[in-house]
Amino acid sequence: MNATDGTPADLLRSALAADPARPLVTFYDDATGERVELSVATFANWVAKTANLIQDDLGAEPGDRVALLLPAHWQTAVWVLACSSTGVLADLGGDPASAAVAVSGPDALEEARACRGERVALSLRPLGGRFPQAPQGFLDYAVEVPSQGDRFAPYSPVDPDAPALTFAGGGELTGRQVVERAGADAATRGLTPVSRLLSGLPYNTWDGLSAGLLAPLAAGGSVVLCRHLDRLAPGALDQRRESERVTGTAI
Repeated sequence: MNATDGTPADLLRSALAADPARPLVTFYDDATGERVELSVATFANWVAKTANLIQDDLGAEPGDRVALLLPAHWQTAVWVLACSSTGVLADLGGDPASAAVAVSGPDALEEARACRGERVALSLRPLGGRFPQAPQGFLDYAVEVPSQGDRFAPYSPVDPDAPALTFAGGGELTGRQVVERAGADAATRGLTPVSRLLSGLPYNTWDGLSAGLLAPLAAGGSVVLCRHLDRLAPGALDQRRESERVTGTAI
């Protein structure tokens, strides 16, 4: 985290400049057995492609609201940072009926149909796989994103004091407020560039998104993001902490 970072996307740029090869997000889905590790550079590439999709193909403009109907997942983390890159408001679990764009996992497709704008569906299958057949009325993220550009530049500079993040039923945070709160959380948790925080919290609250992405990013550390931890066998969590060199836990 640099003193000049004013948005979550700036935090990612600082991490990329510091050490692009280090792990940033290690994701487990204990319902499918998936494990995927993304370096800062790989994660940033996904963010750039997704930001290009948002800006060019979906036509979202700064200030538009994007309803993210998604669980804690590495692709959700990508969307949060891509929204920040473009200046649109990322609304975690928000009402799709009043959103310019709805982004949905397979369990929220019917809810997402209330959006009268563009709709994007994520299969959340291992390795970012496609739907066997794209849901009617939705773009399949896994089909659309690979062809997007690997570099992103917004059409206009993103205002760090504009609304950047909100949660269903919660107040809005500007980009600058997100950065400040993430930095404060990192300090409270004692996170450093060598920290690896394991989180099993959902992304529909500040605490979950902070522990599962933003605080480790602000500290220059990394996150072990776990979905369906309740499916783990007894003792497996301790083994994961050891194998992943976890330094702290949020579950």
